[in-house]
Amino acid sequence: MFESLSDRFEKIVKDIKGHGKITEENIDPMLREVRLALLEADVNYQVVREFTSKVKEKALGEEVKKSLSPGEMFVGIIRDELEALLGGQSEPLNLKGNPATLMLVGLQGSGKTTTIGKLSNFLRKKHSKKPLLVACDIYRPAAIDQLKQIGKELNIEVYEEGKKSPTEISKNAINYAKENGFDYVLIDTAGRLHIDEELMDELKSIKKEINPDEVLLVIDAMMGQDAINVIKGFNENLDLTGVILTKLDGDTRGGVALSVRHLTSVPIKFVGTSEKLDGLDAFYPDRMASRIIGMGDILSIVDKANEVIDEKEAEKSFKKMRSGKYDLEDFLKQMKQIKKLGSLESILKMLPGAKKMGLNNVNIDPKDIAHIEAIILSMTKEERRKPEIIKASRKQRIAKGSGRKVEEVNRLLSNFEQSKKMMKQLTNGNFKMPF
Repeated sequence: MFESLSDRFEKIVKDIKGHGKITEENIDPMLREVRLALLEADVNYQVVREFTSKVKEKALGEEVKKSLSPGEMFVGIIRDELEALLGGQSEPLNLKGNPATLMLVGLQGSGKTTTIGKLSNFLRKKHSKKPLLVACDIYRPAAIDQLKQIGKELNIEVYEEGKKSPTEISKNAINYAKENGFDYVLIDTAGRLHIDEELMDELKSIKKEINPDEVLLVIDAMMGQDAINVIKGFNENLDLTGVILTKLDGDTRGGVALSVRHLTSVPIKFVGTSEKLDGLDAFYPDRMASRIIGMGDILSIVDKANEVIDEKEAEKSFKKMRSGKYDLEDFLKQMKQIKKLGSLESILKMLPGAKKMGLNNVNIDPKDIAHIEAIILSMTKEERRKPEIIKASRKQRIAKGSGRKVEEVNRLLSNFEQSKKMMKQLTNGNFKMPF
Protein backbone atom coordinates (compact mmCIF):
# COMPACT_ATOMS: atom_id res chain seq x y z
CA MET A 1 0.00 0.00 0.00
CA PHE A 2 1.10 3.59 -0.74
CA GLU A 3 4.26 2.42 -2.58
CA SER A 4 3.91 5.10 -5.26
CA LEU A 5 3.75 7.76 -2.54
CA SER A 6 6.95 6.43 -0.93
CA ASP A 7 8.69 6.41 -4.33
CA ARG A 8 7.67 10.00 -5.01
CA PHE A 9 8.82 11.23 -1.61
CA GLU A 10 12.21 9.58 -2.12
CA LYS A 11 12.60 11.44 -5.42
CA ILE A 12 11.47 14.73 -3.85
CA VAL A 13 14.07 14.48 -1.09
CA LYS A 14 16.81 13.86 -3.66
CA ASP A 15 15.70 16.89 -5.67
CA ILE A 16 15.79 19.31 -2.74
CA LYS A 17 19.06 18.02 -1.27
CA GLY A 18 21.71 20.74 -1.01
CA HIS A 19 19.42 23.79 -0.78
CA GLY A 20 20.03 26.14 2.16
CA LYS A 21 16.32 26.84 2.51
CA ILE A 22 13.05 25.87 0.87
CA THR A 23 11.88 28.61 -1.51
CA GLU A 24 8.91 29.33 -3.78
CA GLU A 25 11.01 28.20 -6.75
CA ASN A 26 12.09 24.81 -5.43
CA ILE A 27 8.92 23.94 -3.50
CA ASP A 28 6.46 24.16 -6.42
CA PRO A 29 7.96 21.20 -8.39
CA MET A 30 8.07 19.16 -5.18
CA LEU A 31 4.46 19.91 -4.33
CA ARG A 32 3.46 19.05 -7.89
CA GLU A 33 4.99 15.60 -7.32
CA VAL A 34 3.21 15.25 -3.99
CA ARG A 35 -0.09 16.32 -5.57
CA LEU A 36 0.24 13.81 -8.41
CA ALA A 37 1.20 11.02 -6.02
CA LEU A 38 -1.80 11.65 -3.78
CA LEU A 39 -4.21 11.84 -6.72
CA GLU A 40 -2.79 8.60 -8.16
CA ALA A 41 -3.33 7.01 -4.75
CA ASP A 42 -7.04 7.95 -5.16
CA VAL A 43 -7.07 10.64 -2.47
CA ASN A 44 -10.00 13.06 -2.76
CA TYR A 45 -9.10 16.18 -4.81
CA GLN A 46 -10.34 18.60 -2.13
CA VAL A 47 -8.17 16.82 0.46
CA VAL A 48 -5.11 16.96 -1.84
CA ARG A 49 -5.54 20.69 -2.44
CA GLU A 50 -5.85 21.50 1.28
CA PHE A 51 -2.96 19.19 2.17
CA THR A 52 -0.49 20.71 -0.31
CA SER A 53 -1.56 24.22 0.68
CA LYS A 54 -0.78 23.52 4.35
CA VAL A 55 2.57 21.92 3.50
CA LYS A 56 3.58 24.92 1.39
CA GLU A 57 2.52 27.36 4.12
CA LYS A 58 4.61 25.52 6.73
CA ALA A 59 7.66 24.95 4.57
CA LEU A 60 8.11 28.32 2.88
CA GLY A 61 10.81 30.48 4.35
CA GLU A 62 11.70 28.09 7.18
CA GLU A 63 15.45 28.12 7.75
CA VAL A 64 17.04 24.69 7.74
CA LYS A 65 18.18 23.72 11.22
CA LYS A 66 21.84 22.78 11.56
CA SER A 67 20.94 19.19 12.35
CA LEU A 68 18.54 18.87 9.40
CA SER A 69 18.90 19.06 5.64
CA PRO A 70 16.11 20.78 3.64
CA GLY A 71 15.01 17.34 2.44
CA GLU A 72 14.72 16.04 5.99
CA MET A 73 12.80 19.12 7.07
CA PHE A 74 10.39 18.81 4.14
CA VAL A 75 9.80 15.10 4.86
CA GLY A 76 9.16 16.03 8.52
CA ILE A 77 6.49 18.54 7.47
CA ILE A 78 4.91 15.99 5.09
CA ARG A 79 4.90 13.35 7.84
CA ASP A 80 3.26 15.72 10.36
CA GLU A 81 0.59 16.78 7.86
CA LEU A 82 -0.12 13.17 6.86
CA GLU A 83 -0.55 12.30 10.53
CA ALA A 84 -2.99 15.20 10.97
CA LEU A 85 -4.86 14.13 7.83
CA LEU A 86 -5.18 10.57 9.15
CA GLY A 87 -6.70 11.83 12.40
CA GLY A 88 -3.75 12.94 14.53
CA GLN A 89 -4.50 10.81 17.59
CA SER A 90 -5.48 7.14 17.61
CA GLU A 91 -9.05 6.58 18.83
CA PRO A 92 -9.37 3.63 21.23
CA LEU A 93 -12.60 1.67 21.55
CA ASN A 94 -15.09 2.60 24.25
CA LEU A 95 -15.27 -0.60 26.29
CA LYS A 96 -16.76 0.76 29.51
CA GLY A 97 -20.13 -0.97 29.23
CA ASN A 98 -20.90 -4.05 31.28
CA PRO A 99 -20.87 -5.90 28.98
CA ALA A 100 -19.34 -3.54 26.38
CA THR A 101 -21.51 -3.72 23.25
CA LEU A 102 -20.11 -3.31 19.74
CA MET A 103 -22.45 -3.15 16.76
CA LEU A 104 -20.83 -3.78 13.36
CA VAL A 105 -22.57 -2.47 10.24
CA GLY A 106 -21.71 -2.35 6.56
CA LEU A 107 -22.66 -3.16 3.00
CA GLN A 108 -22.83 -6.73 1.75
CA GLY A 109 -19.42 -7.97 0.62
CA SER A 110 -17.41 -5.62 2.85
CA GLY A 111 -16.06 -8.53 4.93
CA LYS A 112 -18.18 -7.67 7.98
CA THR A 113 -18.73 -11.21 9.30
CA THR A 114 -15.04 -12.13 9.03
CA THR A 115 -14.09 -8.79 10.59
CA ILE A 116 -16.33 -9.35 13.61
CA GLY A 117 -14.45 -12.61 14.20
CA LYS A 118 -11.10 -10.81 13.86
CA LEU A 119 -12.22 -8.08 16.26
CA SER A 120 -13.42 -10.56 18.90
CA ASN A 121 -10.07 -12.37 18.61
CA PHE A 122 -8.18 -9.06 18.94
CA LEU A 123 -10.14 -8.03 22.05
CA ARG A 124 -9.73 -11.41 23.71
CA LYS A 125 -5.96 -11.39 23.13
CA LYS A 126 -5.41 -7.75 24.10
CA HIS A 127 -7.60 -7.59 27.19
CA SER A 128 -7.86 -11.28 28.19
CA LYS A 129 -11.64 -10.90 28.34
CA LYS A 130 -14.57 -13.03 27.18
CA PRO A 131 -16.37 -12.00 23.94
CA LEU A 132 -19.75 -13.20 22.63
CA LEU A 133 -20.61 -13.10 18.92
CA VAL A 134 -24.25 -12.41 18.00
CA ALA A 135 -25.77 -13.51 14.67
CA CYS A 136 -28.25 -10.84 13.53
CA ASP A 137 -27.78 -11.20 9.77
CA ILE A 138 -30.87 -13.33 9.18
CA TYR A 139 -31.17 -12.58 5.45
CA ARG A 140 -27.92 -13.52 3.72
CA PRO A 141 -27.83 -17.28 3.01
CA ALA A 142 -25.36 -19.06 5.29
CA ALA A 143 -24.44 -15.85 7.20
CA ILE A 144 -25.28 -17.49 10.54
CA ASP A 145 -23.38 -20.66 9.56
CA GLN A 146 -20.37 -18.55 8.55
CA LEU A 147 -20.33 -16.79 11.93
CA LYS A 148 -20.70 -20.11 13.76
CA GLN A 149 -17.77 -21.53 11.79
CA ILE A 150 -15.63 -18.50 12.71
CA GLY A 151 -16.68 -18.90 16.35
CA LYS A 152 -15.70 -22.57 16.24
CA GLU A 153 -12.26 -21.76 14.78
CA LEU A 154 -11.61 -19.16 17.48
CA ASN A 155 -13.34 -21.08 20.28
CA ILE A 156 -15.64 -18.09 20.86
CA GLU A 157 -19.35 -18.64 21.57
CA VAL A 158 -21.95 -17.53 19.01
CA TYR A 159 -25.45 -16.52 20.13
CA GLU A 160 -28.16 -17.12 17.52
CA GLU A 161 -31.92 -17.56 17.38
CA GLY A 162 -32.33 -18.28 13.68
CA LYS A 163 -34.61 -16.05 11.59
CA LYS A 164 -36.13 -14.08 14.43
CA SER A 165 -36.32 -10.25 14.65
CA PRO A 166 -32.71 -8.90 14.77
CA THR A 167 -33.75 -6.29 17.37
CA GLU A 168 -35.17 -9.03 19.60
CA ILE A 169 -32.08 -11.24 19.09
CA SER A 170 -29.80 -8.32 20.11
CA LYS A 171 -31.77 -7.61 23.27
CA ASN A 172 -31.86 -11.30 24.26
CA ALA A 173 -28.13 -11.67 23.52
CA ILE A 174 -27.21 -8.87 25.93
CA ASN A 175 -29.31 -10.44 28.69
CA TYR A 176 -27.63 -13.77 27.97
CA ALA A 177 -24.18 -12.12 28.13
CA LYS A 178 -24.96 -10.51 31.50
CA GLU A 179 -26.20 -13.80 32.95
CA ASN A 180 -23.17 -15.76 31.69
CA GLY A 181 -20.29 -13.41 32.47
CA PHE A 182 -19.35 -12.18 28.97
CA ASP A 183 -17.31 -8.97 28.83
CA TYR A 184 -17.98 -7.98 25.21
CA VAL A 185 -20.97 -8.45 22.91
CA LEU A 186 -20.23 -8.10 19.18
CA ILE A 187 -23.31 -7.89 16.98
CA ASP A 188 -23.11 -8.95 13.33
CA THR A 189 -25.88 -7.05 11.51
CA ALA A 190 -27.29 -7.54 8.02
CA GLY A 191 -25.85 -5.75 4.99
CA ARG A 192 -27.26 -4.78 1.60
CA LEU A 193 -25.70 -4.17 -1.79
CA HIS A 194 -26.44 -0.48 -1.24
CA ILE A 195 -27.88 1.76 1.48
CA ASP A 196 -31.67 1.60 1.60
CA GLU A 197 -34.44 2.69 3.96
CA GLU A 198 -35.34 -0.83 5.09
CA LEU A 199 -31.73 -1.58 6.12
CA MET A 200 -31.36 1.70 8.00
CA ASP A 201 -34.68 1.28 9.83
CA GLU A 202 -33.56 -2.13 11.09
CA LEU A 203 -30.13 -0.87 12.19
CA LYS A 204 -31.67 2.16 13.93
CA SER A 205 -34.10 -0.15 15.74
CA ILE A 206 -31.25 -2.35 17.01
CA LYS A 207 -29.25 0.70 18.08
CA LYS A 208 -32.20 2.20 19.95
CA GLU A 209 -32.90 -1.08 21.76
CA ILE A 210 -29.36 -1.91 22.93
CA ASN A 211 -27.64 1.54 22.99
CA PRO A 212 -24.22 0.14 21.91
CA ASP A 213 -20.91 1.56 23.16
CA GLU A 214 -19.54 1.40 19.60
CA VAL A 215 -21.16 1.52 16.17
CA LEU A 216 -18.42 0.50 13.74
CA LEU A 217 -18.74 0.61 9.96
CA VAL A 218 -16.80 -2.12 8.13
CA ILE A 219 -15.83 -0.91 4.67
CA ASP A 220 -13.77 -2.32 1.81
CA ALA A 221 -10.79 0.01 1.13
CA MET A 222 -10.81 -1.12 -2.50
CA MET A 223 -14.06 0.81 -3.04
CA GLY A 224 -11.96 3.95 -3.45
CA GLN A 225 -13.66 7.32 -3.09
CA ASP A 226 -17.15 5.71 -3.24
CA ALA A 227 -16.39 4.64 0.31
CA ILE A 228 -16.73 8.27 1.47
CA ASN A 229 -20.36 8.40 0.32
CA VAL A 230 -21.09 5.09 2.05
CA ILE A 231 -19.53 6.34 5.32
CA LYS A 232 -21.54 9.58 5.12
CA GLY A 233 -24.76 7.61 4.44
CA PHE A 234 -24.31 5.34 7.47
CA ASN A 235 -23.08 8.18 9.67
CA GLU A 236 -26.12 10.38 8.98
CA ASN A 237 -28.41 7.57 10.16
CA LEU A 238 -26.41 5.92 12.95
CA ASP A 239 -23.82 8.41 14.31
CA LEU A 240 -20.87 6.09 13.70
CA THR A 241 -18.15 5.92 16.36
CA GLY A 242 -15.54 4.53 13.98
CA VAL A 243 -14.56 2.80 10.76
CA ILE A 244 -12.79 -0.51 10.12
CA LEU A 245 -11.04 -0.53 6.74
CA THR A 246 -10.66 -4.02 5.27
CA LYS A 247 -8.34 -5.26 2.48
CA LEU A 248 -5.54 -2.76 3.07
CA ASP A 249 -3.21 -5.68 2.32
CA GLY A 250 -4.61 -5.97 -1.23
CA ASP A 251 -3.98 -3.93 -4.38
CA THR A 252 -5.80 -0.91 -3.01
CA ARG A 253 -4.20 2.46 -3.60
CA GLY A 254 -5.13 3.48 -0.08
CA GLY A 255 -6.58 6.91 -0.90
CA VAL A 256 -9.72 6.28 1.15
CA ALA A 257 -7.57 5.96 4.31
CA LEU A 258 -6.19 9.44 3.66
CA SER A 259 -9.60 10.97 2.97
CA VAL A 260 -11.96 9.40 5.55
CA ARG A 261 -11.26 11.47 8.68
CA HIS A 262 -10.97 14.78 6.87
CA LEU A 263 -14.19 14.40 4.87
CA THR A 264 -16.42 12.58 7.37
CA SER A 265 -14.93 13.30 10.85
CA VAL A 266 -15.33 9.55 11.57
CA PRO A 267 -12.10 8.04 12.93
CA ILE A 268 -10.48 4.90 11.50
CA LYS A 269 -10.15 2.52 14.45
CA PHE A 270 -8.90 -0.68 12.81
CA VAL A 271 -7.43 -1.87 9.53
CA GLY A 272 -7.58 -5.37 8.03
CA THR A 273 -4.06 -6.58 7.22
CA SER A 274 -4.69 -10.14 6.02
CA GLU A 275 -7.46 -12.68 5.47
CA LYS A 276 -6.46 -14.66 8.56
CA LEU A 277 -8.46 -14.30 11.78
CA ASP A 278 -5.53 -12.50 13.44
CA GLY A 279 -5.24 -10.06 10.52
CA LEU A 280 -6.66 -6.96 12.22
CA ASP A 281 -4.58 -4.10 13.66
CA ALA A 282 -5.49 -1.03 15.69
CA PHE A 283 -5.03 2.10 13.56
CA TYR A 284 -2.36 4.62 14.59
CA PRO A 285 -2.18 7.76 12.40
CA ASP A 286 1.44 8.53 13.37
CA ARG A 287 2.63 5.02 12.51
CA MET A 288 0.75 4.97 9.22
CA ALA A 289 2.21 8.38 8.27
CA SER A 290 5.73 7.09 8.95
CA ARG A 291 5.08 4.00 6.83
CA ILE A 292 3.74 6.04 3.92
CA ILE A 293 6.93 8.11 3.70
CA GLY A 294 9.20 5.07 4.07
CA MET A 295 10.23 5.56 7.70
CA GLY A 296 8.96 2.15 8.76
CA ASP A 297 6.84 1.19 11.75
CA ILE A 298 9.00 -0.30 14.49
CA LEU A 299 6.36 0.34 17.19
CA SER A 300 3.83 -1.94 15.46
CA ILE A 301 6.46 -4.69 15.17
CA VAL A 302 7.19 -4.30 18.92
CA ASP A 303 3.44 -4.47 19.70
CA LYS A 304 3.07 -7.67 17.68
CA ALA A 305 6.17 -9.17 19.31
CA ASN A 306 4.89 -8.34 22.82
CA GLU A 307 1.65 -10.18 22.05
CA VAL A 308 3.22 -13.45 20.94
CA ILE A 309 6.80 -13.72 22.20
CA ASP A 310 7.48 -15.19 25.62
CA GLU A 311 9.69 -12.66 27.43
CA LYS A 312 11.44 -15.26 29.63
CA GLU A 313 12.20 -17.47 26.64
CA ALA A 314 13.53 -14.48 24.69
CA GLU A 315 15.81 -13.50 27.59
CA LYS A 316 17.08 -17.07 27.88
CA SER A 317 17.84 -17.17 24.14
CA PHE A 318 19.64 -13.80 24.34
CA LYS A 319 21.91 -15.06 27.14
CA LYS A 320 22.68 -18.19 25.12
CA MET A 321 23.54 -16.08 22.07
CA ARG A 322 25.99 -14.01 24.12
CA SER A 323 27.69 -17.08 25.50
CA GLY A 324 27.77 -18.86 22.13
CA LYS A 325 25.67 -21.75 23.50
CA TYR A 326 22.68 -21.03 21.27
CA ASP A 327 21.57 -24.32 19.64
CA LEU A 328 19.04 -25.68 17.16
CA GLU A 329 16.47 -26.28 19.92
CA ASP A 330 16.56 -22.55 20.73
CA PHE A 331 16.35 -21.76 17.02
CA LEU A 332 13.27 -24.00 16.62
CA LYS A 333 11.53 -22.32 19.59
CA GLN A 334 12.23 -18.87 18.13
CA MET A 335 10.97 -19.91 14.69
CA LYS A 336 7.68 -21.02 16.23
CA GLN A 337 7.31 -17.69 18.04
CA ILE A 338 8.21 -15.64 14.95
CA LYS A 339 5.57 -17.52 12.94
CA LYS A 340 2.95 -16.20 15.39
CA LEU A 341 3.81 -12.65 14.29
CA GLY A 342 2.04 -13.34 11.01
CA SER A 343 3.33 -12.79 7.49
CA LEU A 344 7.11 -12.23 7.59
CA GLU A 345 6.87 -10.19 4.39
CA SER A 346 4.54 -7.68 6.11
CA ILE A 347 6.92 -7.47 9.10
CA LEU A 348 9.91 -6.79 6.83
CA LYS A 349 8.01 -4.02 5.03
CA MET A 350 7.55 -2.23 8.36
CA LEU A 351 11.31 -1.93 8.92
CA PRO A 352 12.82 1.54 8.34
CA GLY A 353 14.57 1.66 4.96
CA ALA A 354 12.93 -1.59 3.86
CA LYS A 355 12.59 -0.36 0.28
CA LYS A 356 16.24 0.69 0.00
CA MET A 357 17.32 -2.73 1.26
CA GLY A 358 14.97 -4.47 -1.19
CA LEU A 359 12.90 -5.94 1.68
CA ASN A 360 9.60 -4.61 0.32
CA ASN A 361 9.61 -7.22 -2.47
CA VAL A 362 10.92 -10.19 -0.49
CA ASN A 363 8.82 -13.35 -0.90
CA ILE A 364 9.13 -15.90 1.87
CA ASP A 365 7.55 -19.21 0.99
CA PRO A 366 5.94 -20.71 4.14
CA LYS A 367 6.95 -24.12 2.72
CA ASP A 368 10.64 -23.21 3.12
CA ILE A 369 10.09 -22.54 6.82
CA ALA A 370 8.12 -25.79 7.13
CA HIS A 371 11.03 -27.66 5.48
CA ILE A 372 13.53 -26.21 7.98
CA GLU A 373 11.24 -27.21 10.86
CA ALA A 374 10.92 -30.74 9.42
CA ILE A 375 14.71 -31.10 9.21
CA ILE A 376 15.26 -29.92 12.80
CA LEU A 377 12.42 -32.10 14.13
CA SER A 378 14.00 -35.13 12.44
CA MET A 379 17.11 -34.69 14.60
CA THR A 380 17.54 -36.23 18.03
CA LYS A 381 17.65 -33.92 21.08
CA GLU A 382 21.40 -34.48 21.31
CA GLU A 383 21.86 -33.49 17.64
CA ARG A 384 19.83 -30.33 18.11
CA ARG A 385 21.92 -29.38 21.14
CA LYS A 386 25.24 -30.36 19.54
CA PRO A 387 24.95 -29.82 15.76
CA GLU A 388 28.69 -30.45 15.39
CA ILE A 389 28.15 -34.21 15.92
CA ILE A 390 25.99 -34.42 12.77
CA LYS A 391 28.22 -36.23 10.26
CA ALA A 392 27.45 -37.99 6.93
CA SER A 393 25.41 -40.96 8.19
CA ARG A 394 23.36 -38.77 10.55
CA LYS A 395 22.71 -36.27 7.75
CA GLN A 396 21.36 -39.06 5.54
CA ARG A 397 19.04 -40.27 8.32
CA ILE A 398 17.79 -36.70 9.01
CA ALA A 399 17.21 -36.04 5.29
CA LYS A 400 15.27 -39.28 4.94
CA GLY A 401 13.20 -38.61 8.10
CA SER A 402 12.27 -35.07 6.98
CA GLY A 403 11.66 -35.92 3.33
CA ARG A 404 14.33 -33.43 2.25
CA LYS A 405 17.72 -33.72 0.50
CA VAL A 406 21.11 -34.06 2.24
CA GLU A 407 22.14 -30.78 0.52
CA GLU A 408 19.32 -28.98 2.38
CA VAL A 409 20.50 -30.42 5.70
CA ASN A 410 24.05 -29.23 4.91
CA ARG A 411 22.78 -25.76 3.97
CA LEU A 412 20.77 -25.45 7.20
CA LEU A 413 23.74 -26.46 9.37
CA SER A 414 26.11 -24.13 7.52
CA ASN A 415 23.71 -21.15 7.70
CA PHE A 416 23.04 -21.84 11.38
CA GLU A 417 26.75 -21.78 12.24
CA GLN A 418 27.25 -18.50 10.37
CA SER A 419 24.19 -16.95 12.04
CA LYS A 420 25.37 -18.15 15.44
CA LYS A 421 28.73 -16.39 15.04
CA MET A 422 27.08 -13.20 13.82
CA MET A 423 24.53 -13.21 16.68
CA LYS A 424 27.31 -13.61 19.24
CA GLN A 425 29.18 -10.65 17.73
CA LEU A 426 26.02 -8.52 17.62
CA THR A 427 24.96 -9.27 21.19
CA ASN A 428 28.49 -8.57 22.47
CA GLY A 429 28.60 -5.26 20.58
CA ASN A 430 31.70 -6.00 18.49
CA PHE A 431 30.14 -6.75 15.11
CA LYS A 432 32.05 -5.42 12.08
CA MET A 433 30.51 -5.07 8.67
CA PRO A 434 32.13 -7.50 6.18
CA PHE A 435 32.96 -4.73 3.66
